[in-house]
Amino acid sequence: MATFTVKDGTEIYYKDWGTGQAICFHHGWPLSADDWDSQMLFFLGKGYRVIAHDRRGHGRSSQTELGNDMDTYASDASQLFEYLGVTNAIHVGHSTGGGEVARYVARYGGNGRVAKAALISAITPLMLKTEANPNGLPIEVFDSFRAGMANRAQFYRDVPEGPFYGFNRPGVKTVPGIVDNWWRQGMMGATKSHYDCIKVFSETDTTEDLKSITVPVLVMHSKDDQIVPIIAAGPEAAKLLPNGVLKVYEDLPHGMPATHADIINADLLAFIES
Repeated sequence: MATFTVKDGTEIYYKDWGTGQAICFHHGWPLSADDWDSQMLFFLGKGYRVIAHDRRGHGRSSQTELGNDMDTYASDASQLFEYLGVTNAIHVGHSTGGGEVARYVARYGGNGRVAKAALISAITPLMLKTEANPNGLPIEVFDSFRAGMANRAQFYRDVPEGPFYGFNRPGVKTVPGIVDNWWRQGMMGATKSHYDCIKVFSETDTTEDLKSITVPVLVMHSKDDQIVPIIAAGPEAAKLLPNGVLKVYEDLPHGMPATHADIINADLLAFIES
């Protein structure tokens, strides 16, 4: 099992397959590198080097009590990619991982380290409703996530069986394997880290990060995203990016990289190779 130890002693698990230009994948809450299986295999088959890591407190990485914040997530990623010698890479983030990509590229993406980025169903620029962000979600939504952690084994069934993959929509057939895989990934991680990450994905403001990113960025968001509503997310992020491209889907779910990998992979490939 491949791991890298960052400066504070946290072990970060990672996968690193293939050769060629690197595509680095950043997963969402409370998942792991395994959530990118479909993308890793697809792009490996296209001749790319594919890299995905488990964020601290998630998956097979150390179950840390401290450092569960966006600045540390980005620092961990930077140390890992420097260790792996990654330059001229494409960074792809889903949900919370989109926020991680924004912070990483803004702070560490210079000197040829990053060629392009993609934000899928991302939390950028800010999920929480504030005076300056009136279209965000009220704090009570995130408090309900924190309350769900009291019985996370059940909560980690309710989320993927319902809004995460859109299986609560009329006529949408639940895919048990996708639900089971979400539950498996979630239960591998640390309760404390996952609890702390709720604050991270709801309250991290990446506005200034997005403004400072000059490489091309593809923003992919669905109008039917029930976890990160599009009204305060994708289009707003694209407006802030100096070189952003917005791709809007009509009725795909938040977890569209898993449920609609064929669509997402094709659109990512077209952007990467453009």
